[in-house]
Amino acid sequence: QVQLVESGGGLVQAGGSLRLSCAASGRTFSRSTMGWFRQAPGKEREFVAGISWSGGSTYYADSVKGRFTISRDNAKNTVYLQMNGLKPEDTAVYFCARKKAAATNPRGSDAYEYWGQGTQVTVSS
Repeated sequence: QVQLVESGGGLVQAGGSLRLSCAASGRTFSRSTMGWFRQAPGKEREFVAGISWSGGSTYYADSVKGRFTISRDNAKNTVYLQMNGLKPEDTAVYFCARKKAAATNPRGSDAYEYWGQGTQVTVSS
């Protein structure tokens, strides 16, 4: 059974930083592409960032490129999202997810089969 547990969300002022963590259970974490998505009230879930199993490839939404950094520590079964220069429009529930092995597009939510419960990030202006 795979479980993903996010932490690190909270309330921060615009321009501030937060670091989200996602702790994963399961022996195949180190062989899986992982992703971060977010969903704001009244909006669809959107891709934020993804990272290959080795960490050698990373992917970002244009809206966060240059501000957010995804990383992973396979020894700790954990993936991180460092968020700098936060803006009010970054306010959302952030989810981590594990990609299906056979899926080819790391930016699509339907490529992911396991999801965490989410952590709230609120950025005040």
